[in-house]
Amino acid sequence: MNEPDSPDRLGRFLTLADTAEVLNVSARQVYALVRSGELPAIKVGASGHWRIERDVLESYIDAKYEESRRLSLWNQSDVAPLPELSDGRIIGR
Repeated sequence: MNEPDSPDRLGRFLTLADTAEVLNVSARQVYALVRSGELPAIKVGASGHWRIERDVLESYIDAKYEESRRLSLWNQSDVAPLPELSDGRIIGR
């Protein structure tokens, strides 16, 4: 049987509140991400409640980790003394 806090208990789609809990942010912040299009979501039901697919949320989280990794590498390269390259040859140091 599923644990009470296991991801499987939530099913395929998450509410804004569920998503906020996973990301440890407010539901208002999740709503802003959805409205901006940064976090893909769908509206379901007659009243149009937002739902985020669990796989989409996991992809979003993975993309944010990759974005952070690349930003970190970029910042490191900004500080590192790298020689300028031209046609594959090192030019003046």
